[in-house]
Amino acid sequence: MTNCHQLKLPAADGKKYLTDVATAETLLRLVQSIPSPKAELIKVWLAKVGYERMQEMADPALSLNRARETWQQHGRSDKWIQQRMTGQETRNKLTDFWAEHDVKKGAEFAILTNIIHQEWSGVSVKAHKSMKGLQEHNLRAHMSEAELIFTALAELSTRQIAETDDATGLSANKVAAT
Repeated sequence: MTNCHQLKLPAADGKKYLTDVATAETLLRLVQSIPSPKAELIKVWLAKVGYERMQEMADPALSLNRARETWQQHGRSDKWIQQRMTGQETRNKLTDFWAEHDVKKGAEFAILTNIIHQEWSGVSVKAHKSMKGLQEHNLRAHMSEAELIFTALAELSTRQIAETDDATGLSANKVAAT
């Protein structure tokens, strides 16, 4: 039994037809079950990626190296990569603070993130993504060095203000974010 569903998707003729769809995880599980030599390359790749992930769990620095290599392959400069990684650490410290001070992950994190973003950039996260032509992509992965620096500075400042004020809950953290 697979976890496949049917959705009406547009076809080449412009009409919508019921089409089998599945998550990436389900598709990879299906590939694993195919007893064909043609599926062997993907099975070997899955085993390799799984092994690499296990190594990264044992030594998290390996995942940082992989991220750095991937960004280099995408043409990012060493300076951009360093700023992105520093910004991620700043973000993690902020979200850790929020989690420890009664801010709920998901919607409340998004509200506070949007306030911070609006304050430094003058536009919402959604508007900024739209300006860059992004839909489901990670905005930070498409920011310039300056945007990464401003974001990290805004998030660092927010955390420091929230710590000083011992901000607890969404409303107190909204004040710190502003």
